[in-house]
Amino acid sequence: MTELTRDALGWSPFYMSQLDSADLESLTPARIATVHRDRVNALSEIGPLELTLDPGITTGAVAVGDWVLCKPDQHRVIRVLNRKTELSRGTEYHSGEKQLIAANIDTLFITTSCNEDFNEARLERYLAMAHDALITPVILLTKADKCVAPQAFIERAQALGRDLAVIALDAKSGAVADLLAPWYDKGQTVALVGTSGVGKTTIANALTGGNAATRAIREDDARGRHTTTGRSLHALPKGGWLIDTPGMRGLGVAEVAFGIDATFPEISERAARCKFRDCAHESEPGCAVQAAVKTNEIDPERLRRFKKLSQENKQATDTIAQVRDRSKKAGKPQKGAANKRGR
Repeated sequence: MTELTRDALGWSPFYMSQLDSADLESLTPARIATVHRDRVNALSEIGPLELTLDPGITTGAVAVGDWVLCKPDQHRVIRVLNRKTELSRGTEYHSGEKQLIAANIDTLFITTSCNEDFNEARLERYLAMAHDALITPVILLTKADKCVAPQAFIERAQALGRDLAVIALDAKSGAVADLLAPWYDKGQTVALVGTSGVGKTTIANALTGGNAATRAIREDDARGRHTTTGRSLHALPKGGWLIDTPGMRGLGVAEVAFGIDATFPEISERAARCKFRDCAHESEPGCAVQAAVKTNEIDPERLRRFKKLSQENKQATDTIAQVRDRSKKAGKPQKGAANKRGR
């Protein structure tokens, strides 16, 4: 049976520092395992719990992986603790909020296949989200055993970042847990993301020893049918925790400027040397980025994707700021505003 001590669940001084003596005497720390429409399931030292949320806390403001303070005898969540890391996407930016994916993750396994599913632009979106959240990204290339030239996919993935870990694997082999062991240990949390059909469920099964159903691949687009329907926290037999996520087709970005710069370091570093601070890296005089393109130090396609992602992020971030400003003036607090990510 999985150990449910606080340390094993991922508790650390970061969370302890948010508690006072009264909290320690009257409330129980627990970690969110699943989020439902009107309740959450959590894990704690006293065992699994089913809890309702106190007024002012919505399920939209709670993520799998969150630490909360609760009253188990009353089945109530009293407070959500600040997060060490937060993974979210910008699909809801028009409402002034981002959609939470998961919380308190140490490593993000970004999963794609050695086939038509492989897409640099989509991988860069995941990388920007991970870098912005200060989560370690690792790219997993599945179906390598069915690919004629897997090394080509490995090189394409490695070109997306400096010192970026890229692991090619056969998700159905017995070696998955050992291959990925360097990134999870007692108290550590990893998350699996990627589109449907790339083998996330098979990898999750290999890591957890589970047997969740997978579905066949559609031959027309090399993608599988959607299997995972919700995010959930799973114990790993070798230690640590896994957050599995459903396939995400929409992956908007918002408020991830730092993450974009970290994903494209060869561009962001040279952008700082441009003659003009607002250089668009087109035909401006003194553009260090374009100079690097001419000397083949920057891939023109990488620059194109950087510009596109940066522009989307700017528009979404500006929209969020405007909506928040209107809400503030109207006296309407933003959901989840009290739970800001700790860095």
